[in-house]
Amino acid sequence: MDTLVETPLDGLDAATLFSSGAGLTSDDVIILPGYIDFPRSEVCLDTHVTRNLRLKRPIVSSPMDTVTETKMAIALALLGGLGIIHYNNTVEEQAEMVRKVKRFENGFITDPVVLSPRHTITDVDGIKQTAGFSGIPITQDGTPRSRLVGIVTNRDIDFEKDRSRPLEEVMTTDLVTAPRGVTLSEANKILRASKKGKLPVVDEDFRLVALVARSDLLKNLNFPDASKDARKQLLVGAAVSTRDEDRDRVDALANAGVNVIVVDAAQGHSLYQQRMIAYIKGHYPEIDVIGGNVVTAQQAETLIHAGADALRVGMGPGSICITQNMMAVGRAQATAVYCVASHARRFGVPVIADGGINGIGPMAKALALGASAVMLGYLLAATQEAPGEYFYEDGLRVKRYRGMASLEAMAVGGAKRYLAESDEAVKVPQGVSGTVVDKGSLHDYLPYLMQGLCHAFQDMGCCDIPSLHAALHEGRLRFERRTSAANREGTVHSLHSYEMPRFGIR
Repeated sequence: MDTLVETPLDGLDAATLFSSGAGLTSDDVIILPGYIDFPRSEVCLDTHVTRNLRLKRPIVSSPMDTVTETKMAIALALLGGLGIIHYNNTVEEQAEMVRKVKRFENGFITDPVVLSPRHTITDVDGIKQTAGFSGIPITQDGTPRSRLVGIVTNRDIDFEKDRSRPLEEVMTTDLVTAPRGVTLSEANKILRASKKGKLPVVDEDFRLVALVARSDLLKNLNFPDASKDARKQLLVGAAVSTRDEDRDRVDALANAGVNVIVVDAAQGHSLYQQRMIAYIKGHYPEIDVIGGNVVTAQQAETLIHAGADALRVGMGPGSICITQNMMAVGRAQATAVYCVASHARRFGVPVIADGGINGIGPMAKALALGASAVMLGYLLAATQEAPGEYFYEDGLRVKRYRGMASLEAMAVGGAKRYLAESDEAVKVPQGVSGTVVDKGSLHDYLPYLMQGLCHAFQDMGCCDIPSLHAALHEGRLRFERRTSAANREGTVHSLHSYEMPRFGIR
């Protein structure tokens, strides 16, 4: 009779992996495969991003001025994530961005690009090159809320050789419009009957109020995973600093309807952050607060006891961050996520991995190490929905991406995140400015990332985030350390040439 021998588990459990005292990054770790007993279509990415807020997708955008403003926050919420609007702006500007997200009605463009009759076809060409569309409403003075006088589409200018002609000579003035207050369903019927590509929405004085695009209706017809509050409005977050004067900013954001506030500090273990969290929770208990950034259990416990509803983990791992080199302070990100998440789990507080997420693999590893969501900056900065204009560099279409502690960003307010005094004569940067290659629309890019994440979950043998975390803390999820040679072996090598996938690889 054969004697049954229990097969030893390969690899290490996470507690053993991180017990050496050495700081580990994403590239230092590989997850061993699990047992697959479910189809990929059954993977569920629902998650608690804070104690009280759930998302269909574990994605949060970074509150950076080259990443998140109104368009990004709307697109990300429609796709099941959460946008955090930056504060390198005035209180009024940030609050208005929040209001635009809360007022957003799917299918209506409330801040369309417009031109005046005196602009030229060349101006339309420029918009088409940078933004990817050319159906432009023409208003009397070229501002969004003035009287509508025409519209320019491809059919008006495609075969026009003289690109310097003013738009008043080529624009269509026989307009099909809809009155303010029209429903999306009614707008769709008008578009279908008129066979137009764009439908301007006007008020009683024929001033432009909004724009409805046929292509957007087809693309945005239904968003079953949209992140919404109890009033069926899109969820939106915003960042504030730890400074006392930002209490006015908190008040304005609360009045605008913000759902979650990120107290934004590179080193969150401070009296100043405790005071700001206490102010928000004391005055606006209905608003969830994300504290951070933290990388140790001690930091985490301080902010949890202060009232934080979630923690942002990471100090120095971002692609544009030089904090660890400049300040000699921080922690390797894989170690930071595991240690903070393991401690915060005891209090029921989710953690968000912030930094070092430069592809699907690091995203999967962060979730596998205990994060409930990931915060993206680099991956989102070159999408159409990110702030800024495209331009060409070395033959590639790019957008500018800068760290909030770069000299460029610090000059307009970014230094608040780093506890810099406003009157400091010498600025010491903890970030850089650079460029990132065009990734197209978030509506195409995020589904790609999420499908890749579903593949990773299936390979790990876990069909959702709670079961992944259970496997982590019960020791069933197994890991190995990776050498630099193993990292080289695990990506493209030994080829004379190869074709890069559409969205690139690490």
